Amino acid sequence: MILDAFTLAGKVAMVTGCDTGLGQGMAIALAEAGCDIVGVNRKVPDETAARVTALGRRFIAIRADLGKHENIQSVVDTAVKEMGRIDILVNNAGTIRRCDALEFSEKDWDEVIDLNLKSVFFLSQAVAKRFIDQGQGGKIINIASMLSFQGGIRVPSYTASKSGVLGLTRLLANEWAPLGINVNAIAPGYMATNNTQQLRDDEQRSQAILERIPAGRWGLPEDLQGPVVFLASGASDYVNGHTLAVDGGWLAR
Repeated sequence: MILDAFTLAGKVAMVTGCDTGLGQGMAIALAEAGCDIVGVNRKVPDETAARVTALGRRFIAIRADLGKHENIQSVVDTAVKEMGRIDILVNNAGTIRRCDALEFSEKDWDEVIDLNLKSVFFLSQAVAKRFIDQGQGGKIINIASMLSFQGGIRVPSYTASKSGVLGLTRLLANEWAPLGINVNAIAPGYMATNNTQQLRDDEQRSQAILERIPAGRWGLPEDLQGPVVFLASGASDYVNGHTLAVDGGWLAR
């Protein structure tokens, strides 16, 4: 039966940045599909943990600043010690800084690139090594953006990082597909999350964005639940290096 290909029963998924918003929605979807969850955040995601455990799944919280490279291996080691294995990695943790390019600071550049791009590579590398040790392949899902395809304004480091995520997804897929590791990405459109609060508070800017979205609304965390389960499951075993836009039709306009 085709629906059997979507089950994640017995799997362990590591989801970074799952305290609220898109990360929380994806963690809950993976748990609903059968996964135990390792949540990696700067603080304990109590609400996410409660919603996952209410489904009868295990939830392990690991507190870490992924923008600091030295923390990454210990995150993976702790996850494996607590759960025994990792089958799925969702690289969702990210940040954004808004400022005109002429005034953009090195501090804001480095903080965004370190978390949004550097940590994606090195956490993927550490988890991929674990996949190889386990001998059963695995799934890596990166979170890209509309700014993986477009330039945007006033977010130079964010645009650079998310453009890099798209390219990195392709490179890792090229190298790791022969090892049974699927690397793909999801590019959310304009979503109603903390990252877009400033845009949604700007009535004129928000209206201009809505006018371009064929679906006529901001996206919600629930809109990523189907895509993340698909890319985490056996149903996507022949999907490699693809970035799936979940954007209400934004890129088609």
